[in-house]
Amino acid sequence: MAVRYLLRLPEPAKARGPEPGLAFQSDGAEGFAAELQAALRGRGLFERWRAMQDEPDEVEESLGVVDPDAVVTGRQEDLHIALEATTSLPGAVFKHRLRLLAGTNWELADVRSA
Repeated sequence: MAVRYLLRLPEPAKARGPEPGLAFQSDGAEGFAAELQAALRGRGLFERWRAMQDEPDEVEESLGVVDPDAVVTGRQEDLHIALEATTSLPGAVFKHRLRLLAGTNWELADVRSA
């Protein structure tokens, strides 16, 4: 079942995860949306993160699941960026990917069944 997440990046310039090689690189709404969508649809971000772990082979494989049908849109609203992500990924996986990309510099505004 797909879920729709409504997110806010209150300070887009600070929406960067703790590891620069995994963090958002974009500055605009469309770029943030494209990067998050790629992280949900593919294993690239997960594989880069896993390779950085002390014991990569011991990382729980369930964190690497993907949703090839995930859709993310973004729009600029005043000084913040609003993202809407629709995905069937488990919430824990979704939030893990978002923390890698944005660190703690995001807000979950709403969650709804899609």
